[in-house]
Amino acid sequence: MEGAAMGTPPIDLDGIRELGRELSNWGRWGDDDQLGTLNLITPQRVSAATRLVRRGARFALSIPADENGPHDVRTSGRFNPIHTMTRYRGDDPHGRLAEFRSAEDMVILGTHSSTHFDALSHLWYDDLLYNGVHHESALTAWGALHCSIQNLAEGVVSRGVLADLPRHLGTDFLPPGHPVRPADLDAVLDAAGIAPEPGDVLLLRTGTLPAQRRGADVGAGGSPGLTWECARWIRDHGIAAVCADNFAVEVLGPAGRGPRIPFHMLAIRDMGLLLGELFDFEGLAEDCTRDGRYECLFVAAPLNLPGGVGSPLNPLALK
Repeated sequence: MEGAAMGTPPIDLDGIRELGRELSNWGRWGDDDQLGTLNLITPQRVSAATRLVRRGARFALSIPADENGPHDVRTSGRFNPIHTMTRYRGDDPHGRLAEFRSAEDMVILGTHSSTHFDALSHLWYDDLLYNGVHHESALTAWGALHCSIQNLAEGVVSRGVLADLPRHLGTDFLPPGHPVRPADLDAVLDAAGIAPEPGDVLLLRTGTLPAQRRGADVGAGGSPGLTWECARWIRDHGIAAVCADNFAVEVLGPAGRGPRIPFHMLAIRDMGLLLGELFDFEGLAEDCTRDGRYECLFVAAPLNLPGGVGSPLNPLALK
């Protein structure tokens, strides 16, 4: 992604193919596997993560699902959630509710328009999805027949480890287009006293969207985030999922030569790595700063949505 991330080495499609073969988890957990790196979250890892809850403190990690979201349908093709009341004045169209009245509402919500998980059917290249399934047999007008978000309906429960890059660098939020490289992840986690373990969920705080929502001038030029180089770091540490408080987990900037989202291509299609986007880690980060503990019990469950290629969430961190 030439020129997009302050000196990040560009990678072309051939480079992605080569690195994708190196990092591939196809067949690792069976030819029919649809969970990818979530297989690294064993029952033992879940049990160990529950022991991280000491104070009973809870933190919601979602942005509000409302019309003030970060999307502009004219540029992104996505719209912010639409909430409307369908009954709010005790309306009783059938005249049958003599003893009480009620209110009801509805939400029109894109599966990727608020805090969400990307299903492994969300992205592919060279016609193949994760585990080598052809997109024509995996995706239909009615939804995904392979790697649907419904496979995650039991939820993702594991240790969450917070990589608070802005605080580590002494700033409120990372500047637009700021690349986060493997050495940066090592440095911030080492400073926090965290040694990554297989099955961990990496919580990447850039500060971008929460600051933007509060009215801060975060500038133009694309989101900060992970470079494609981090894919190998994630494989080497056995990370099960990466969740970030930006648009796409990875660094975004002006389009140049090569793929626009190389990390996504490697993560979802080759590694089967679960990605979460548009999170809000502000409350959790403040608490971690106070008590010096940058780990938590992470809990998130998507909607039980057959065929879904993504799902909104209200993920939680518990300490």
